[in-house]
Amino acid sequence: MHKIHVKNTSTKDALIQLKENLGGELNEAWGEYTMTFDNKLGKGVIRGIDFDWGLSLIDFNVNFVEVTKITFENNERKLVEFIFISEGNLEFKEEEAATFLNFDRYQNIIISNKVPSKKVFIFPKATQVKVNIIQLETENYQKKKNNNLSYLDKALRTVFESQNQNVSYHHLGNYNLKIADEIKELDNAHNAGIIRTLSIEGQLNLIMAMQMLEHENSSVKQTLPDSLSQEHIKKIHQVSTYIAENISENLSVESLSKVAELSSKKLQLGFKVLYSKSVNEYIRDLKLEIARDQLKNSDLTISEIVYYIGFKSRSYFSKIFFERYKILPKDYRNNIRKTT
Repeated sequence: MHKIHVKNTSTKDALIQLKENLGGELNEAWGEYTMTFDNKLGKGVIRGIDFDWGLSLIDFNVNFVEVTKITFENNERKLVEFIFISEGNLEFKEEEAATFLNFDRYQNIIISNKVPSKKVFIFPKATQVKVNIIQLETENYQKKKNNNLSYLDKALRTVFESQNQNVSYHHLGNYNLKIADEIKELDNAHNAGIIRTLSIEGQLNLIMAMQMLEHENSSVKQTLPDSLSQEHIKKIHQVSTYIAENISENLSVESLSKVAELSSKKLQLGFKVLYSKSVNEYIRDLKLEIARDQLKNSDLTISEIVYYIGFKSRSYFSKIFFERYKILPKDYRNNIRKTT
């Protein structure tokens, strides 16, 4: 495991320390710092920028060669951090905690540290991880005119209050693709100078507002139309098992929606979140994987395998098998048998 320790006094200092540990180059333009590296430790881009009233961003788009532990030591600032993972996953804990929390892709995550504190993030090896961490320094933000903190729900409002400096807070909420879309827009800010910085700052505020809204709805056990709760995710996993166990059946979005007791829209959203595929794409790919295994490990004829996975046309099966694996089913089986 590669270990990195960062004293998180400012975004600029954090990136300087990350560069010292990871190598690469650090560049600055219009107040935005970008650190790039491509070496034996991995490859990636880490960027950061500070704004007024305690608002800042640290954005990781990295792929480490080995498991990498990054510890952020914070001895001065009470932070509320809005975290969103667009690719991959992370593990997190405060240093003194006994167990890690799993941060999932597309999940709405809000944390607040004690002061002082040490936050530990574990990045998996050989996995592309893209994570945005929007930070609000509570003392600074409270000085902002019309901060409207009194309108936050009680749990989130509490972490901004000065008497709670020694209290940590972790919220692992619903899953939302709309926030992922807004983060893509954040990444697409290609202009220069004031236009770029205003665009980034505006987008950060929009993303925070969406994450706060998700938090508010989650606290009263409601979900937005484009969100998924933990219970929804559980049902999607159950549907995945049902598909595998009934692969020869005529599986449609409508019939699976009834199995899941979810709307077709929620079902499709769930498969997009968990598998980055539509329901039908997931079913087709699973059928092909099962067929490939049957060709390799069973004595069933190709026609029998086609029937087993619920296809009616052998020619259609051969066509999509070739599109996926660049080899016809009969040739795949013959090659396997030659090597065994």
